[in-house]
Amino acid sequence: MRIGIIIIFYNNATQKDKNFFIAQIKDFESIELCLVDNNSKDDTLNVLQEIKEESGSRVSVIEIKKKTTENAAKRAGARYMFNQFNLRHTGFINVNEIHQKGEVLNSLVRSVYDNKEAIIDENLKTIAKQDVKQTLFKSVFSVVDYLKIINSNLNCLNPSL
Repeated sequence: MRIGIIIIFYNNATQKDKNFFIAQIKDFESIELCLVDNNSKDDTLNVLQEIKEESGSRVSVIEIKKKTTENAAKRAGARYMFNQFNLRHTGFINVNEIHQKGEVLNSLVRSVYDNKEAIIDENLKTIAKQDVKQTLFKSVFSVVDYLKIINSNLNCLNPSL
């Protein structure tokens, strides 16, 4: 099953290892990435374009010309993903938010790949618990939140982790 991941960037040109990121993306199967540049003032957009060029067709880049909120950037990415791909599961990562929490994008991207099936399962559980069908934008989930739940469940099953 395919999954879409929207990654929102704002002035993050120096906060990622482009070559490692590209190598990770090339390993991805069944994952579509939408890299959203939220009007960065540094070289972020150029770096994202380079990643797209070297990573192939599973990577898209959206440029937002006026800085906007996380929700608006997420909606722009979701709208693009919805129009381009037939995906049942779409999540997002805000790079600035994870850096504030001390996380590294490269390791988070690797965790998405390693836990893709668990993320989809968690999303299916969330959808099943809801009484009303979610709209497109409400159905976009936080990848970081799902990974926390997955890691918490793993630690409960195997406390030695």
